[in-house]
Amino acid sequence: MIGAIASVRELPDCQPGALPLDELLAAGQPVVLRGIARDWGLVQAGRRGMLEAMDYLRGHYNGQPVTYSYGSPEIAGRPFYNDDFTALNIEVRRSPLGEVLEAIAAHASDAQPPTYYVASLLVDTRFPEFRTQNDFDLAAHGIHAPPSIWIGNRVTASCHYDAMENIACCAVGRRRFTVFPPEQVANLYPGPLEPTPGGQVVSVVDFANPDFERYPRFRDALAAAQTAVLEPGDAIFIPNLWWHHVQALQPFNVLVNYWWNAAPAYIPAPPQALYHALWSLRDRPEREKQAWRALFDYYVFGDAQRAGEHLPPQARKTLGPIDETLARQLRAMLINKLNR
Repeated sequence: MIGAIASVRELPDCQPGALPLDELLAAGQPVVLRGIARDWGLVQAGRRGMLEAMDYLRGHYNGQPVTYSYGSPEIAGRPFYNDDFTALNIEVRRSPLGEVLEAIAAHASDAQPPTYYVASLLVDTRFPEFRTQNDFDLAAHGIHAPPSIWIGNRVTASCHYDAMENIACCAVGRRRFTVFPPEQVANLYPGPLEPTPGGQVVSVVDFANPDFERYPRFRDALAAAQTAVLEPGDAIFIPNLWWHHVQALQPFNVLVNYWWNAAPAYIPAPPQALYHALWSLRDRPEREKQAWRALFDYYVFGDAQRAGEHLPPQARKTLGPIDETLARQLRAMLINKLNR
């Protein structure tokens, strides 16, 4: 088991409807927002018991099937890989939500139940009236972030990062979050880029029983880690690219989260650039790679104005600010070059 870890900073007694979004984004650090969703209808139902929470979900559900992960009791609630990392240890199934809830309830007292996990389901597609009583209304802050819901039993989401900002609200049950800054990537031993248990690369370290002989740098990651246990009605802000390990602690758990990207919609997702870089740069000679590193530092990772500041504005083109028109031109150019 993992020993003592520093605590995530907390904002105590957060008032519902008063999300301190500007403060969160300016700090760029994980923050626990205690009690900010305590008035949500689902939170209140969950406080009355598991079956009340399930009935609340049924009452808002539109009857369309849901996709979920199923794992045998042997996986101990951890969607992960087989022994050689070539396949996942879960099955993807589809059924009405009621069947999933009934299965969770039937195994609620099992010491090691099968895993049932409805992950990243867009709320509006299955619970059309849910947001009237359960929402942070990020649109009021000018942010388009349709919420997703996560429903399951004692499921552990292996440590991973998301490319977007994230506010995750613990609605039913309790969850333990352990977070790491982006620069800890090498110390977390990421697994294959694909397949992945949840769409994103995960650490292969078993946090419940870490093998420090096989993964010795994980000790360094733990030295930089922060952790928090969220109660129903609490939320946590996780900045983009921060790694987070999420453990559901009770027989029935529901989380609602909001992802959003600060960049305009016409700016593509960076993971695409990572794949292209792996393809075009990684296996070149080391001397050449270092030269390309200097070019990327100059054009991409350095001051955004520097590469074009010595040129007249009309000559800067892609060295200047990228707008929607230029984004379309770049996309067309790249597609054309990739298809040659």
